[in-house]
Amino acid sequence: MEIRRAGPSEATAIGDLYWRAREAAVPAIPPSVHPYDDVLDHFATVVLGQRDTWVAVDGDGIVGLLVLEPGWVDHLYLEPARTGQGIGSQLVEHAKQVQPAGLDLWAFRSNTGARRFYERHGFVAVAFTEGDNEEGEPDVRYHWDGA
Repeated sequence: MEIRRAGPSEATAIGDLYWRAREAAVPAIPPSVHPYDDVLDHFATVVLGQRDTWVAVDGDGIVGLLVLEPGWVDHLYLEPARTGQGIGSQLVEHAKQVQPAGLDLWAFRSNTGARRFYERHGFVAVAFTEGDNEEGEPDVRYHWDGA
């Protein structure tokens, strides 16, 4: 498997992976509040244009997505059939290498699998909200201190 920067021509594939991963995770996380076409447009115009976007690629194509901003993991999603294969761990380790000074991220409180995953990778819960996000769902902010 290779982790590399995403290219502009991959916006649809990346947005589609995000959509499938979000849908597969319901009810652990709420469904997207945005329609599919808006999600694809967002990935094409905002994510790939303004954020540090990485993909995990193997023989099956794009199997993972990592979106970073300075000090933040914005998105980490995997092809639903590929969870539990170490791809997410490789993407988190890549994020730590790219931003060794530390990282923060948000996870829905209801997403216990993701929360355990981040905690195994050294992230610590530092704040909780009752739904200060567009979904209106309780979440938790995680922090990793850095290398």
